[in-house]
Amino acid sequence: MAKRRIYTAPGSQVVEISTGTARLEKVDGEADSYVLHVNGVPSSSITLSEPTRLDFEYLDWMSRIIDVQFAAGPLRAVHIGAAGCALARALHARRPGSKQTAIDIDSALLDYSRTWFDLPRAPGLALRAGDGAVEAEKFRPDTLDVLIRDAFDHDSVPPTLQTSEFFTTCARILKDSGIYIANVPDSGDHRVLRAELELLNSAFEHVSAAAEPGILKGRRRGNVVVIASNSPLRVPDLDRSLRTAATMATFLTGQGLMSRLGL
Repeated sequence: MAKRRIYTAPGSQVVEISTGTARLEKVDGEADSYVLHVNGVPSSSITLSEPTRLDFEYLDWMSRIIDVQFAAGPLRAVHIGAAGCALARALHARRPGSKQTAIDIDSALLDYSRTWFDLPRAPGLALRAGDGAVEAEKFRPDTLDVLIRDAFDHDSVPPTLQTSEFFTTCARILKDSGIYIANVPDSGDHRVLRAELELLNSAFEHVSAAAEPGILKGRRRGNVVVIASNSPLRVPDLDRSLRTAATMATFLTGQGLMSRLGL
């Protein structure tokens, strides 16, 4: 699809993309910070001069989980749901030599993100347009350290990325020491979260979750970060790191998680 700019103003742009529109919004008072909105939903926060800065709290939690689980050094990571590639930029800066692939259903959005945010090139960061569930099937078994799912259709996760077949594929392409990390929207009733955890428990040996306490208690809606693996997680270290984040997260695993959610 030919790209056509709809509106341009100092520090902001609204453009047509394959799935609708994307709006790049300049952050007031910041020299080079932007928020990328995809079809009206805030999807990435990028500071060009500070690639390790992660203003969305759930991305900070994901980064902390990766740093706790893996020793310093390069990783093989796949991101399903690219948007502005905020986490991929941070991993590239923190772990030189990493090889990453970011997958997004919207090819035009990938092109804009590459231009706007000066993203690393392959093999540091390869961009791939396609359905994440289909693209995941193309990775060889036992090859990934980290698989991150942060894909949305407006404010919901695409159904193809919430199936037992998809989670089985994720478990297969991850190394034994690898981890699956997902951003799960929770409306407060935990319905979507419970359904996803039940399927993940069938594909992985260990399943955990992190979120603000009010979200896990069902008092309000928000993001829950779900972690799954076939090797034990570093539970005390993860709990300590997430509790000391700029936005504190409660970390629950095993029976504690299941009991909190009524599973």
